[in-house]
Parts: sequence; structure tokens; C-alpha cells
Amino acid sequence: MLWLRRRIGPWSFYKQALAIALPVMLQQLIMSMVSLIDNFMVAGLGDVSMAAVNITNHIVFIFIVIVNTICMAGGIYIAQFNGANDPDGMKDAYSFKILFALSVSICCFTVCRAVPHVLLGALTIDNAARSEIAVVGSTYLRIVSWAFIPMAVSLSIGSSFREIAKPKIPLIISASATVINTFANWVLIYGNLGAPRLEVVGAGISTLIARILEASAFLVVAACLKAPFFADIKRLFQIKKKLIMEIFGKSAMIFASELSWIGSETLMIAMYNRRGGAEVVAGMAAGWTIANIFFLLFGGLWIASSILVGGALGAGKLDEARDRAVWLKWGGVAAGLALAIPGVFLISGLIPLVFQNLSAEARANCFGLVCVILAYLPLWSYLNVQFAVSRAGGDTALGMYVDVSVNVILFSPGAVILSLFTTLAPVPMFALLKLTDIIKVIIARHLLRKEKWVKNLTVT
Repeated sequence: MLWLRRRIGPWSFYKQALAIALPVMLQQLIMSMVSLIDNFMVAGLGDVSMAAVNITNHIVFIFIVIVNTICMAGGIYIAQFNGANDPDGMKDAYSFKILFALSVSICCFTVCRAVPHVLLGALTIDNAARSEIAVVGSTYLRIVSWAFIPMAVSLSIGSSFREIAKPKIPLIISASATVINTFANWVLIYGNLGAPRLEVVGAGISTLIARILEASAFLVVAACLKAPFFADIKRLFQIKKKLIMEIFGKSAMIFASELSWIGSETLMIAMYNRRGGAEVVAGMAAGWTIANIFFLLFGGLWIASSILVGGALGAGKLDEARDRAVWLKWGGVAAGLALAIPGVFLISGLIPLVFQNLSAEARANCFGLVCVILAYLPLWSYLNVQFAVSRAGGDTALGMYVDVSVNVILFSPGAVILSLFTTLAPVPMFALLKLTDIIKVIIARHLLRKEKWVKNLTVT
């Protein structure tokens, strides 16, 4: 009983965690629902358009992962400097975020504008509708790539607000932007209210408009509220070089971890997209869109771990940080189960309603994928908290060791072998490959016990 009580923790702690996590999860829920509506609109154009937009969005997702990696590295320090009540340190960490995020956005913009066909073709090798998907997707990517710079600004400022325990601000701003995006989609994709019918081009323009307005709102609010982390243009370039190198060293490890993960996921997508035509690409992409509704849990767990564990470490309360880490891990498992069980019943009615314009084969792939994802949700919740706890204390090496080793040795070779030498359909292939995440949990558990993450980074 004592063992169980130590792992569960007091209800007062979970109330505190929920107060932090729920606004983040609500923000992601709104964005996921709007994304679902966007996909519903695009799905009305058929399997090829649906496939093209979602394959393109995977490229955008890679960009977001890279920028989020930068934000996570800087965010470790913002959370701890906030715990230590050090606004200068927070400004330095924010400066790191925004400068490197903008640099990445410019590089990604250049590549996406220059060779969109190459990027999209790499994800649809041997697919029966490859050429059609590449033509439609390239048009969409050239428009959406203009949104990379405002997205970098929004991600940098929004994540910083969450790291100082003010998640309601990014919630309101991002929710407003996604509503604008949805309305613009309705107007421009199908030509409502007298606007021209632009179809996929309209979807791209809507995204661009929403992201520009979102970034503008973040800049105005951060400046007007005098957010403790916010630095004007002159202050951005006064960041301490020693801190840059320290954060960059840790972000390099996070980047290796995230690059390994997104690289293996991209390879898997390319491998299962070889099975069939647009119905496979569209169906699996639709499944990921619905899965994002349930993935909102991970964002809540990450920010709760960053604030509750990172803040305790920054305040020098190391034993309290240890206890909080244990409670968050088992709380994550419980939350994963709480979402997964009713989720099965939800999707059985949601998929036929939202994606009725997709082919029956595409809808079957969508349903199968989401069912597999829900089965893995408790395990992934536990793994996400493991990674978040280690990074809250600056131990970015744990994620790198876990992700790189398993993804390079098992996951990626497994994806290639199953695609080339078996006749497994996309959904069973995905389900089998994700068994490797059990090994990730075991390795992460071993490394966490060494307590390299139990560290106050604000003390030099």
C-alpha cells in the first residue's frame, strides 16, 4: 500500500498539474478539431487532394518538430530561471529560441520553395497516384512555406508563456487563429460569400493568413504585458555567449533525439505509402488527423512536467522534484487509459461522418490506424513523461540515447524489411513496428534511475 501511495501521490498535486495541463490540452484540442474540420473540407475534393495536403503537412510537421526542439532546449532554462526568479536569464533563453527558430524557418522556406516535387516524391515512392499527389501538393507547399517565419515567432513566444505557467494566453491566441483559419478555408476552398473557388490553393492561403495574424497577436500581447522573458530586438542580441553554447549543447542532443524520431516516422510513412494508391495516403493521413485529438494529452504532460519538475529543481527542491516525477509518470498512464477507452467508441461514429467523401478503403485504413494508436496511448504517455522529466533537469542525453538507439537499430530497418519483404497492410505494419516503444520505456527507466536529471541549472 505504501508503494502504491508513493507512486500515486496526493490529489492536491494532480489538481495543480491539471490547472497547468488543461489549458494546453484545450488549446491543442481546439487546434485538432479545426484541423479535423479543415480535413473534412479538403476531403470533399477527393482522395488525391486529401493525400496531397496531408503529405505536405507532414513536411510542415517536420519543420515544427525542429523549431519545437529549439523551443524545448530554451524552455528548460526559462522554466528553471522562472523558478529562480531570474528575468535576465529568461530573456537570454527566449533570445536563443527566437533567433535560432527564425534561422531554421528561413532555411526550410528556401528548400520547400526550391524543390517541393523532390520532397513530396520521397514520401510517395511507388504509390500509384504519386505524380498526381506531387503536382497538387507542390502548389500547396509553395504557399504554406511562407508561413514558416510567423510560425517560428508564435511557437517561440507561445511556448515561453506556457513555461512561466501562463498557458491561457497562447490558448486564446492560437484558438482565435485556428477559428480564422477554418472560416477562411470555408470561404476560399469552395468559393463561398462570393470568393473564387480556389480548392487546395485556398487552403494554403487560409493557413498563411491565420499564421501571420497569430504571430502578430503574440508579439503585441508579449510586449504590452511586459512578459518577463520577452526581449526587444536590441536585447535579443545581448544574449550571453556562454549560455548560447550551453543551451545549444543540450539542444544538439534533443535535436538528435527528435531528428531520429521524425526521420524514422517519415521513413515508415514512405514505406507504407507504397501499398496501393491515394486511398492509402489519404486514409492513413486522415487517421493521424483524428489521432491528434488524443495526442493533446502529450502536450499537457510535457508542460506540466517542465513546470512542476523544472520549477522544483530551479528552486533547489530536489527531493520534491523526484516525487513529482514519479507521480507524473503514473498519472500519465491513468490519463492515457481514460482517453483511450471511450476513444474507440468516439471514432466509430466520427470517421464515417467527417470523412464520408473519402473512399471506403481510405476510411478503413483511417479507423484501423486510430484503433492501434489508442491501444498504445497509455504506453506513450508514460514514455513522454520519462523524456519530459529528464529534459526538465537538463538531461537531454537520455532522449538521444533512447530514440537514436532504438530507431536506428530496430525501428527503421524494421520498416524497410516489412515493406520490401512482406505483404503486410499499412495498419498491421504500423502496429508491429511500434512494439519497439516498449524497449524505449525500459531503456529510459534504467537511465532515469541514474538521476542525471536531478540538477539545478540556475546554479553555476
